[in-house]
Amino acid sequence: MIFLKKILIFLSILPLALPQDIFDPDTFPRPLIIEINEPHLKEVQLQCTSWRVAVEANNLSPWKKIPEECGDYVRDYMTQKGYEIDLQRVCNEAGIYARSVNMSGDGKIAWIFDVDETLLSNLPYYADHGYGLEIFDSTKFDQWVEIGMAPAIESSLKLYEEVLSLGFKVILLTGRSERHRSITVDNLLQAGYRNWDKLILRSSEDHGKTATMYKSEKRSELVEEGYHILGNSGDQWSDILGSSMSKRSFKLPNPMYYIP
Repeated sequence: MIFLKKILIFLSILPLALPQDIFDPDTFPRPLIIEINEPHLKEVQLQCTSWRVAVEANNLSPWKKIPEECGDYVRDYMTQKGYEIDLQRVCNEAGIYARSVNMSGDGKIAWIFDVDETLLSNLPYYADHGYGLEIFDSTKFDQWVEIGMAPAIESSLKLYEEVLSLGFKVILLTGRSERHRSITVDNLLQAGYRNWDKLILRSSEDHGKTATMYKSEKRSELVEEGYHILGNSGDQWSDILGSSMSKRSFKLPNPMYYIP
């Protein structure tokens, strides 16, 4: 307290101890003033929000990368609360539906999950690649997959565990290659996923097919095997559209890339 009083006394007499011209405002350089065009920034924000809504509503033509002017917007969305809240909302709604399903029958009521950006997050990879500003490079992405360190998407993990507890047969249907089966299994287990019924990956004859065609064919095969597909979760429209669609499907947000 005594020290504080001394400091205050010192500051009070400092102007008296210094020449008056030191405090002339022209003596010191003026502060740097940066003008920010707020109306322009607001317009970019609105345009990028509109673009993201169009992505999630599947209203855009096929696209290869996000608009240049939306780079900061998508980064902020993916790394701040917006993305997390949207994930939680979708998974909460999926959980409400799952609890409403009549599980009586032959024990083959199925829920399909995609893997990337549905169960596992590749944000560490996309953080190094502009959150979608770069055109997708399958070689670089495969190198990331082979590290096997993608973390769980927590809201999806919660839904996954609830779906299992309700008695659904969980089917994992991913666009990853069959050659990545082992590392994908290890990564899923490390992230907390257990007890799936099937893990379906692209075989050599599936390469070259669109995701919509490939996943439709695999769902049709599941139906032929006697599964009743009543739930489906994916971050791409190609995860959920096509033939042998689920009774209810849930589209998770993903403005970083588009897979037809």
